[in-house]
Amino acid sequence: MSLSAKNKYYLKRILPFGIIWLAISLLLLWSDYAVLADQSQVDEWVIPITPTIFVFSSVSVFIVGCLVGAIEVFAVNKLFDNQSFPKKIIGKFLLYTTVLFILVFILYLIAASIVSKESVFSKSVWNQYVQFFTSITHVSTWVQLLFSLLVSLIYAEVSENLGQNILYNFFTGRYHKPVDENRIFMFVDMKDSTTIAEKLGHKNYFKLLKDYYRSFSDAIIKNYGEVYQYVGDEIVITWNLDDGLKQNRCIQCFFEMKTALEKQTQNFEKKYNTIPNFKAAMHFGEVTTGEIGALKKDIFFTGDVLNTTARILGLTTELKEDILISEPLSRKLETSEDYSLENLGTKILKGKTKSIQVCAVHYLS
Repeated sequence: MSLSAKNKYYLKRILPFGIIWLAISLLLLWSDYAVLADQSQVDEWVIPITPTIFVFSSVSVFIVGCLVGAIEVFAVNKLFDNQSFPKKIIGKFLLYTTVLFILVFILYLIAASIVSKESVFSKSVWNQYVQFFTSITHVSTWVQLLFSLLVSLIYAEVSENLGQNILYNFFTGRYHKPVDENRIFMFVDMKDSTTIAEKLGHKNYFKLLKDYYRSFSDAIIKNYGEVYQYVGDEIVITWNLDDGLKQNRCIQCFFEMKTALEKQTQNFEKKYNTIPNFKAAMHFGEVTTGEIGALKKDIFFTGDVLNTTARILGLTTELKEDILISEPLSRKLETSEDYSLENLGTKILKGKTKSIQVCAVHYLS
């Protein structure tokens, strides 16, 4: 049974926490073992590093890392959404310290129970914990845990700010050298954005944009889309050609974004006294993808497909359509009973010498 796109997305966000914690713990565990090679000379409250304890500690640390990641992704990150980077790190640091205190207490008792082969509720195991709690070893353990926590939280902030898959692509070197790819691009533009901005003022308009973009998140994730960039009130979403065409995900994404925004109608009306809407254009073609920039590195797409898609978007107002796609893309889509395609003929695109056939997509409710 395969995981859904949404579950894969969250798994990709959570697993790095477990990997970071495991990598740091193995490094520090090796360091401790090297210093305390003679396990018979250590204090009785220090858990000896046996094969069983090594496996237990490795699995435990990985699970704790993943647990921190899950809490971060599903709950804590939202609590600090509007805070500055220093406030986020300090606030989260204090919150997770409480969680880790409880986990250290539980895991130490279990490890001591495994070594002594006594119940975790036995007096000797609890006495051992009391000795551990007042020892320098306990302080050392917390230094290691808090270092792992700090590294994973910084990773989370960097990853979130860079965007989907960007950090992974940088580490793997996927785009260190330019790569030619076939991709689908969808340009999404808010309708009447200038009027809305003037009505709300720049601060409230900014808040509206945050809520507006947030409402699209699940639809984009579910349909395997990647956010390429935000440009004011415009968002550019891209797919690898095969991923976007499978089950018509690129088209499905648009309609699910529409549905998600409609569900937020009351929220927008209450907070901003306005209901945003959007139009979109879609096209596919070959692009060259690579890292670009001297002062700031970024993943960059270049190719005629981007310019063409932007020009098709410009036709949506003239043709009074919410979504237009290029006729070449329409021929690659799977047959569907959910929507119909209407060929609107050949159109001359502003600033281009070549014309292109465009199609409107109508949802069949």
